[in-house]
Amino acid sequence: MPPFVNPFRKKPPRDEAALARIRGWAHAALGDPEGLDLTISEVECADPACPGLETFILVMRAGEATQAMKVRKPIAEIAEADIAEAMRYL
Repeated sequence: MPPFVNPFRKKPPRDEAALARIRGWAHAALGDPEGLDLTISEVECADPACPGLETFILVMRAGEATQAMKVRKPIAEIAEADIAEAMRYL
């Protein structure tokens, strides 16, 4: 049975510096095309096999379908190599 996730718990403040680093790494990995937009979200995984928090990145390019990727780490723990690895499949 998945662990209980309290939907009313206080979430830590967004780490804007970490988000900026992730955005920069993603733009670089994708060749920084014009019209590129990213949405970065950290969510709690309810699956017992998950590490807890994981990060989803939606990649939106002008005129193309949105693509999603996941890094099984919290935003604060993501390194450039994690982004490069995940983006190579897009």
